[in-house]
Amino acid sequence: MNGVVGQLINFCAALLLLLAFAMISQRRILSLIHLFTLQGVALVAATVLVGYVTAQPHLYLSAALTFVLKVLLIPWLLYRVIDRLNVRWDMETLINIPTTMLVGIGLVMFAFYLALPISQLSATIVRGNLGIALACVLLSFLMMITRSKAVPQVIGFLALENGLFFAATSATYGMPMVVELGIALDVLVGILILGVFMFQIREQFDSLDIRHLESLKED
Repeated sequence: MNGVVGQLINFCAALLLLLAFAMISQRRILSLIHLFTLQGVALVAATVLVGYVTAQPHLYLSAALTFVLKVLLIPWLLYRVIDRLNVRWDMETLINIPTTMLVGIGLVMFAFYLALPISQLSATIVRGNLGIALACVLLSFLMMITRSKAVPQVIGFLALENGLFFAATSATYGMPMVVELGIALDVLVGILILGVFMFQIREQFDSLDIRHLESLKED
């Protein structure tokens, strides 16, 4: 039975990585939010499966918290923001998509190479997925770097937190619940602040392109 659950965990990990790749290649903001929501579902499923196979009750609470935040509340807030701002356009990227994908492949290879000695020191049953978690973090960084709009950068930040959460689950069976609650609160507050920030950019420049902020630099 544990073998079947282990395969399901690996499937969820592979799905997380696939969705991270899909996010860095996505141009439409609505599709990007859909992919982020699916990534949250995969993260919840992986956490529940790890909690089941390891008999760690706190992972069920972590999964429930992740479901409420990453699958329900935050996507709903993002939908509200883009609806209010009317930003359903295609997203501009600083480098073209094929080049971004090639860089992403290189980051995945680097992540697996970097995580190999660390995963060998871990005693968890999902230690092999640590490389995938690190790859998701690096791909999220890449998405934040290559996007010129504020909304996809916010989603990249949230996807980065997904990767860190999965890394904690893979390496140590999750963080203490107090820490997870604190992180969840920080993420929610950060979303609210970034929402206000995006509204201010739109009001000042009639655009969410963060490159307009360069005009605020002192001469």
